[in-house]
Amino acid sequence: MTEPTPQSSLSDSDPAEKKPDFELMTPLQFVPGVGSARAERFRKLGLRKAQDVLFFFPREHQFPPPPTRVDDLHEGKSATFIGKVIDAELVSRTPGKSIFAAIIENESGVVRIVFFNQPFRAEQLTLDRLVRLSGNPKLAGLRWEFTHPKYEIIDSEEADDAGTGSIESVYPLTEGVKEYELRRLTKQVSEVLADEIKEVMPAELRKAAAKALGRVDLNVGDSLPSIATTLRHIHCPPSAEALTAARTRLIFQELLVMQLALAMRRQSLTGRLRATPLDCSAQIKQRIIRRFPFELTGDQLRVIETIAGELQRQFPMNRLLQGDVGSGKTVVAIFAMMLTVACGHQATLMAPTEVLARQHFATLQKILAGSKVTVGLLCGSLGAAERRETLQQIASGEIDLIVGTQALVFDIQFHSLALCVIDEQHKFGVGQRVRLRQGGVDPHCLVMSATPIPRSIAMTQFGDVDLSTIRDKPAGRGEVHTYLAVDGWKDRWWDFIRQRVAEGRQVYIVAPRVGDQDMGNEDRGGGEGTGKEPADPIVELSDDEAVAAEDITSVSRTYEHLSKEVFKELRVELLHGRMKADAKQAVMDRFAEGDIDVLVTTTVIEVGVDVANATVMTILGGNRFGLAQLHQLRGRVSRGVHAGHVCVFTDGERSPEESERLKVFESTNDGFELAEADFRLRGPGDLLGKKQSGLPPLRIADLSRDIEILQVARKLAQELIDEDPAMEDESLTLLKEQVLRRYGERLHLGDGA
Repeated sequence: MTEPTPQSSLSDSDPAEKKPDFELMTPLQFVPGVGSARAERFRKLGLRKAQDVLFFFPREHQFPPPPTRVDDLHEGKSATFIGKVIDAELVSRTPGKSIFAAIIENESGVVRIVFFNQPFRAEQLTLDRLVRLSGNPKLAGLRWEFTHPKYEIIDSEEADDAGTGSIESVYPLTEGVKEYELRRLTKQVSEVLADEIKEVMPAELRKAAAKALGRVDLNVGDSLPSIATTLRHIHCPPSAEALTAARTRLIFQELLVMQLALAMRRQSLTGRLRATPLDCSAQIKQRIIRRFPFELTGDQLRVIETIAGELQRQFPMNRLLQGDVGSGKTVVAIFAMMLTVACGHQATLMAPTEVLARQHFATLQKILAGSKVTVGLLCGSLGAAERRETLQQIASGEIDLIVGTQALVFDIQFHSLALCVIDEQHKFGVGQRVRLRQGGVDPHCLVMSATPIPRSIAMTQFGDVDLSTIRDKPAGRGEVHTYLAVDGWKDRWWDFIRQRVAEGRQVYIVAPRVGDQDMGNEDRGGGEGTGKEPADPIVELSDDEAVAAEDITSVSRTYEHLSKEVFKELRVELLHGRMKADAKQAVMDRFAEGDIDVLVTTTVIEVGVDVANATVMTILGGNRFGLAQLHQLRGRVSRGVHAGHVCVFTDGERSPEESERLKVFESTNDGFELAEADFRLRGPGDLLGKKQSGLPPLRIADLSRDIEILQVARKLAQELIDEDPAMEDESLTLLKEQVLRRYGERLHLGDGA
C-alpha cells in the first residue's frame, strides 16, 4: 500500500488556506476529539498517529436498503425510513432505568422509535431534526415501531439526496472501541489529510491500469482515482461506483507493488548470477531419452525441451516443476541430471526424507545400470567412515550424481556442481543458493512439487520463479476410486481388502498418530533434522480430543488390532517415522518386494513412495488431514495398471469445514482442482504456512478473490520492467521507493549475494 509521506505540493487545496489542526505524524491523542483515553483504546488496533488512520481500511461496507414508505413496512423485514422528529420524550422511571421515544414523520406517515437506558439519545434526536434510520420494524398497536434502530442525522442541505442512503464502512473492532467512533475518526482524518499523501502511481499508469482492468470486465472508468480521492472514498464512499473504484485502486496498487518487486528480482538474478552453461545436442538428448524403458508423455517432452534450453544459458535456471501425483516429474529431473553429467559436471538431488532419497537412489541406479555414471547416497543412517569416503569421492569428482536429504547435501565440497534438483520443497531462495555456490558459480535449480499450486499463489509466492506444469499422466495407469465411508462400512471394507489381497494386491492403512503424540512434523521431516515445516499439517488435538480419538488414530494400536484380530491370516507390518532409518527402509523394501500384504503406517509414505502393486488405501481419522495431504496419500495407489481404491474413515463429529473438504476430495482426482478448492477453503496463509509464505501479508487484496486484478498487475509490472529494468524514469521514483521499502529486504533486491 502507499506509504504515508507528508506532501504539500500535491495537495488539491489552496496553499493559502489555514494549516490543519493536525498532521500525518501527529500522535492520535492530539487529534481533535480523540484525547488520551480514547487514543489508548485505538492503540490496540495499531492506530498511533493520524497517518495510521488513513490506512486502517474497512473490512467491509454495508449498503442500506432504499427508503421505505409506511405502507410498505413489514414485520421482520429490514427497512430504511427517512423523516423529521416531530415529538420526543425521555422518561426516567427509576435510577439507571430510562426510556427515550420519538415520533418520526414524512409524507407517507409516522413511525415511533424507542431506546431503553440510553438517555443521551434525547440530546441527539431533538425536534425538527431530519434522520435516516434503519432496523426491523414491528407493529405496536396501530403504529410501526423501531426498537434501537441505527440512525444518522441528515443536515438540511443533504435533504434532497437523503433518499439514497449512505454506504456504511465496517471496521475491525477491539474492546472499548465503538463502530461510530472509528467512522467519525476516519472521516475526520481522511477529509483533512488525504491530500498530504504522495501519489506514487503517475496518471499515465493509472489510465493504463484502468484500460487493462476494463478488458477483464472490471470497469473503473478512464482512470483509477488519485490516492487522495481513493482514501476519502474507501472510508466515506459517496456511491457504490466510487467505492468500487477506490477499492480497485488500492487492491491493484498493492498487487502491482508486489509484482514489480518480483519482476525486478527476476531481472536482477538474470544479470547478476552466473551458472555453468550445459549444451544439449540432439544426439545427447536422444541418448538420454533412450535410457528410459518407457515412452515419455507429451508434457514430459515439452518440459524437457524447455529445461534443456535454459540449461544452456550463462545465468542459472530457477524453475519450479509442478505436476499431479504420478505424472512423471522425476523422469524430467533425471533427464536434466543426466544432461549435466554428459556435459562433464555434477548434479545433486535433494529429498525431504531418507525413504524418498533411497528410492531416488535406487531408481537412478536402475536406469543408469551399465553406464559410466556413478551415483552416491548421503543420508543420516550412513556410518562415519562411509560418509567420509562418499564426501571425498564427491569432492574429487568420482561421484557424478549425489542423492541425499536436504540438510545433508548443503555445505559440502563438490568437484563441479552445475545442477541442483529439490524434490517436494516449494521455495528455494537466494540464501539456499548461496550455500551451494562454489567458485562464484551458482548451480541451475529445478524444484519439483507434487502439490499443484493455485494460479494466484504461483503468481505471487513463486512469481520470481519460472513455472512448468505436467498434466498428462503416463499411459496405462489405473483409475483411482475414492469413497467417503459412512457408519457401518468398516466390516465390509475389511472384506474388500481381503478380496484384493487374494487377487495379489497390497494395501496401505494410514493412521495420523503414533502413540500418544502428534506425528505431523516428524513424519513429514523423516527425522532427518531438515527443519522443514509441514506444508499441510495435521490439525492439532487437545488432550481430551486425543484421548477420545486414540483407539482409531493411534497407528500402534491400529496395528495391534488389525494384525491380531482383523487380518490374522494376512502379513501385516508397521511403519512410522520414529523407527530407525534402517528399520524403516527394511520394511519398505519388503513391502516393495511383495512380502507384506497390509502396511499399517503414518504419513511417512506420503511423499514419493512407489509400489505399483499397492492399490488399496484406508485413511483413518481422515477429517484431520488437509486436502493436499489426502491427495498425496491417494497418489500412492495410482502407480500401476490396476485400479486403485481409497476409503476415508472419520473419527467423531465432522465440522462443516471438514465435511466440505472431504466431499471435495471424494469428488475429484484432479490435483489442480483440489489445489484451487483448498485455496478457497483455507486461504493463502494456512495453505502455505508461516515459513513458506515468504512475502509480507497483504493488507487489502485477497488472492482468492482478486485473481483478475492480480493478472493485470503482473502483466503491467512485467511490461514496465522490460521497458525500464531499474525503474529510472523520474515519474516512477516514488513507486520504486515503495517497492524497495516493502519488498527490498525480503527479496534481496540490490543484494549482491
